[in-house]
Amino acid sequence: MDHRLRRNNSFNYIYKKGERFHSDHFTLFVVKSKYNNYQIGYSISKKLGKANKRNLLKRRMREISRLYINIPSFYNYVVLAKEGATALEFEQIKQEMEKVFKKFESKKNS
Repeated sequence: MDHRLRRNNSFNYIYKKGERFHSDHFTLFVVKSKYNNYQIGYSISKKLGKANKRNLLKRRMREISRLYINIPSFYNYVVLAKEGATALEFEQIKQEMEKVFKKFESKKNS
């Protein structure tokens, strides 16, 4: 199943209506979905570096969310990278993303 969020208006809807959860280098936007599966998109501004650095960060974020993070269904997500995120190592990115998804989990369960 393809979980990618592709359309610009989907990103804009999640930015406007979504709930935000922050870590030092990432912001997670979450909105309830009417479908059983989740969709996730990654947003990295051109201010964060050249294309090769942004693509490397996006590939790492995709792999972390695919392998290491248990992402709840019935939600759509956008992970927004903040300044300094391109300088992080793989383990640091993993810890930050786990942290931001845990914040969402604790809010959802309370």
